[in-house]
Amino acid sequence: MNPHFRSKDFYCRVYVEDTDFQGVVYHANYLKYLERARSQFLIENNLSQTDAMSRGNESYVVKSINLSFYHPAILEDELTVKTEIELVSKARTIFFQSVLNSKNDTLICKGEVEVCFINNDSGKPKAFPLGLLNLFKN
Repeated sequence: MNPHFRSKDFYCRVYVEDTDFQGVVYHANYLKYLERARSQFLIENNLSQTDAMSRGNESYVVKSINLSFYHPAILEDELTVKTEIELVSKARTIFFQSVLNSKNDTLICKGEVEVCFINNDSGKPKAFPLGLLNLFKN
């Protein structure tokens, strides 16, 4: 299967709440930046997570995450999160995400996030909504 899709870039800024006492982004906050970019991808493509939960008791769930760190982001940096999505099956995708400093394109962090779609009642995989699957046909 393995079709790829490139989503729009997601932009954010580093605030005090994201950093340690030296003004460096705490490592766990990169997970938040990656999550926000994935959530924004769904929103921009009219794929509501709350609709999936209420309509069919379905959810997008993270199965695994692998992060690599290259340079620290610091207080007030502007960040760009770039995302490519690989459709592995009708119920599983891998998000290849990179966090870069927006001003100089320095690579800060890379993540590989495996996301599945499940039926919450059974906990079993279920095919993604057609709206998502159709994105990979273009």
